[in-house]
Parts: sequence; structure tokens; C-alpha cells
Amino acid sequence: MAHRRRKMEGQGVGRVLRILRNQLPRLRAGPSQNNPREAVKEPESSQEHALPSFAGGPHFFEYLVVVSLKKKRSGDDYEPTITYQFPKRENLLRGQQEEEERLLSAIPLFCFPDGNEWASLTEYHRETFSFVLTNVDGSRKIGYCRRLLPAGSGPRLPKVYCIISCIGCFGLFSKILDEVEKRHQISMAVIYPFMQGLREAAFPAPGKTVTLKSFIPDSGTEFISLTRPLDSHLEHVDFNSLLQCLSFEQIIQIFASAVLERKIIFLAEGLSTLSQCIHAAAALLYPFSWAHTYIPVVPKKLLDTVCCPTPFMVGVQMRFLQEVMDSPMEEVLLVNLCEGTFLLSVGDENDILPPKLQNDILDSLSRETKELHKTSEEINEQVSGPFVQFFVKTVGHYASYIKREANGQGHFQERSFCKALTSKTNRRFVKKFVKTQLFSLFIQEAEKSKNPPAGYFQKKILEYEEQKKQKKNKGKD
Repeated sequence: MAHRRRKMEGQGVGRVLRILRNQLPRLRAGPSQNNPREAVKEPESSQEHALPSFAGGPHFFEYLVVVSLKKKRSGDDYEPTITYQFPKRENLLRGQQEEEERLLSAIPLFCFPDGNEWASLTEYHRETFSFVLTNVDGSRKIGYCRRLLPAGSGPRLPKVYCIISCIGCFGLFSKILDEVEKRHQISMAVIYPFMQGLREAAFPAPGKTVTLKSFIPDSGTEFISLTRPLDSHLEHVDFNSLLQCLSFEQIIQIFASAVLERKIIFLAEGLSTLSQCIHAAAALLYPFSWAHTYIPVVPKKLLDTVCCPTPFMVGVQMRFLQEVMDSPMEEVLLVNLCEGTFLLSVGDENDILPPKLQNDILDSLSRETKELHKTSEEINEQVSGPFVQFFVKTVGHYASYIKREANGQGHFQERSFCKALTSKTNRRFVKKFVKTQLFSLFIQEAEKSKNPPAGYFQKKILEYEEQKKQKKNKGKD
């Protein structure tokens, strides 16, 4: 693998920070890496905990906006502009109004990350992608986007339908965008009642369905069912694209790099591929949450992000490959999703994880994904499972090493926790892992909670402990 080292130049970093300040005054692409407590760790049932509650349950979304390309007054370039917004907020307090303006000013940049040079088209393959904006308090808003050509004939420019929500559930929002697209072919006026009905509906619990009644001219009344996956910890991801682009060995090396919080760049031309693959890579870290810069598709104006000296996980369109390669970067993993290759690497990615556990992941992936005709949920579970099991075996004993005071506040006993591992290779890895923000944020939450959270990770820990107990008892017999 190629391995490039260059002297870091402060100019690139300064420029991207200035752009971020100008474009997103209080919204940023990922939480700060300098203050672990500033980046809020998402609890195991983060979707349930993070949802804002309203009178009928949490809202599906905050805004639907349409972003169109408008020609600049001078030159041939176009500027993405919001041409439709639902709902229109009125009677906002000054602070709320300023926050809304900051959010709405940031959205167009991420809906058209490819730059401002466009030409009218007669054909355009629609793209579904997403972006994430992180507020100063650590809260995240997700933009679900569908880019397509407006209805009509003759050359025209694409537009983007973007739904802003604090809920991570990509499959469900993709279906909502399908319904928006179907109505946009008729009239914008038909979209409004559908989105109004959606806004008034409560977001379903895991495994539950909400049914919307919607009228479409010439078609009559339709009933639209939106079902949330039963296992909510993977509802925000689809591993299919990652599996199509990369080998199991490469996916494990990306996981290893992410576990040690390194700099990772994904390259692809399609916005959908970039978005899905980077979300999938981040999801492999469950139950831990990536707490550094995280931009599924980097806008052209923010390409200097790749010069940052701190960890990041970003997606860049292939058309900007030369700009990326010419940037001053150190110890970065550059993943070409189009060719299924690493263009740059540190060189030790295959040696980060304990060898036996790494082989266990590889064997499980090879075995579990052989069958054809599986649902997306089944694939997600079978891809994620071996990585969850890796964390169960390396750090699943964490709760036993949190010493609690009389008031319930816990204190993690790091040294005893590491010594408890009998395998030298496992212990060597965990000694590095406990120094990451991934682990620090997780433990901070665990120290606050009197009992381990009753989530998917805890369930797998209990299953593993039961298996060890049965194996031990069988050995005695």
C-alpha cells in the first residue's frame, strides 16, 4: 500500500475552519475532538433517547426543503438556493430564528456538494444520499436528500428534495422520499398535504408501523405504511453498498483504522454510494460512536477538511481526486470505492486487531453472507454481528470494573480492566483502545448510569457470558 507523509501546512486547516465559520456559524460537520464531553455520546437506544418529544410523540422531521440551482448574476456558475420550505416557522424567538437561519443557510451547500458548474440536462439518474450537521451542543441533524430532474421535457437542471430530521432511519426516509418524488411529478401542491400528514403522525416505536392516508389526483386515496425496523440500532444503515465495493479483508482494515480514530477518506463518484458506505463504516463501531469530524459527502468548498491534523471520516467525490492527492495529508487511509482499492494507507492496518479475533470476524462474515436472497435487515445483522462480538470479547467486561460511590457515581478502574484480559494480544489492543474518545465517551455514560443499559450490546454480553459458563460447566463434567 502507498504510504505518504508530508509536512502539515497550517494554511489548509485555517482555510477550512474559516469556511466552516462563514458557512455554518454554529453548525459543524462533526463534534470537536479536543473536548470529549462536548461530543455527546449516543446511548445504545440513541434513536429513542435523542428524539424531541411532542404532543403526539416525536415528529418525523423538522423541515422539507427544495434546493434548486439559480444562475449567478455574473458568470456561468449556479448557486444552490432553497426555493421551497415546509413548514414555514412563524413567531419564533430571536435565538430560534437565528438558529433556523443558520441551519437553512447550510443546507444548500450539502445538497449540491459537487460545486457550481452545471449544464442543463435531459437525463439524470436520481440519487439518494444524506448528510449530517452537528450542532455546538453535540446534537445532530440529518439531511435525507433525493436529487432528480424536475418534471417536464427539454434540458433542465436537477433539484434536491431534502428532509431534515434528528432521527437516524435511512430506509424509512428513503421510502418517504419515494412518496415525495411520486407527488412532485404531479405538482408541488400535492406534496404539502402528504408532508403535513406525516408531520402530524407520531414516529413509530421499533417494529411498529404508522399508516398515513393521502389523496392523489386521478389516483384517489392511498394508504401508506411506514414500518420501523424491530432492531433499532441498525435502522440508520444499509451495508449492501459497502459489501459491493470492498472485500471483507478491506472492511476489517477500515474498521481497525476507525477503532484507533485515524483519518479515513472514501472516494466514489456517486453521492448514494459515498453516503451509504461511510454510514456503514461508522455503524461497524457500535456500541461506540464516532466523535470526530464526520462528513458523508464533502462539499467542494470544504475539501481542505482532508488537511486537518485531527481524526476524520469523510466522503469525497472521485472528480476531486487530484485535489485530495495534492493536499498535505499525514497517515490517512484513502479508500477508492469505485475500484475497491486503497490508494493510500499507513501500512499497519492488518496488524491493529488481535490476530485470532480478526480471523473470527473474517470467518463469520464469510460464513454468514454466503446465502442469497436475504433482506436488508438480515444482511445488516449478519455484517454487524461479528464486529459487535469483537467488542463483547475485548471490552464486554467493562461494567464489572466501574466502582461506585454511595451516591451512585461510578469510577472506571482502567488498569484492573485491562489486566483482566488473559490474552496478551487482546490486552495489547485494549490498552490502546481505552485511550480513544470512542471508549472514553462510552465509559463516561456508563459511569453515570447505575445499571448497564438494557440494549443490544448488553444482550450480546449476557449471551457470551452464559456461553462461557456453560462451556466451563461442561468441562467439569
